[in-house]
Amino acid sequence: MTQDIRAAVAAERREQAELLSGLTEDQWNAPSLCEGWTVKHVVAHTTLPYRSPGRRVLWELLKSAGRFNHASDRMARQDAAALSTGDLLRTLKANVDHPWTPPGGGAVGALSHDVIHGLDITVALGLDRKVPHERLRMVLDGMKPANVEYFGADLRDKRLEATDLEWAFGQGQPVRDEAQNLLLLVCGRRLPSAQR
Repeated sequence: MTQDIRAAVAAERREQAELLSGLTEDQWNAPSLCEGWTVKHVVAHTTLPYRSPGRRVLWELLKSAGRFNHASDRMARQDAAALSTGDLLRTLKANVDHPWTPPGGGAVGALSHDVIHGLDITVALGLDRKVPHERLRMVLDGMKPANVEYFGADLRDKRLEATDLEWAFGQGQPVRDEAQNLLLLVCGRRLPSAQR
């Protein structure tokens, strides 16, 4: 199973690298679904584990009094300012098989990280990329109430029901949409009005 997830991670990174290769500089500098981040900030964030030693991350966490999101934001901004889009793209392409996993997240956590941030880019830019259902299934099956709480999503009294694969989450008023849009709702993202 872990081998299948690793293969899915590599495929997701490879496809994202191909997509990013076709973006204009204006698209790299356009807003993503991550509040306050451009596409370039997102890619700086997702490639951080391949470029930065653990001691840097630890130091930034200490400077942020243990607030991971605060430290991540600062590092993404620093790296996006210091590195070119070409630098970031080369880093991603060179690390499609990198074994990084988020703390406590395992291989599914790595896949979730890449899929969610990939959607932060493609949905914000209005690109018609669909994450393959087998990858979405792996990510969605790993979603727990603790994930919703972490992302700050307000899903009280809502039951998310995917229209394109068999998946549901929560109890209450049905909210039906494509699985990848529901994943973004679980992650507390605000979808552009055209995507609602």
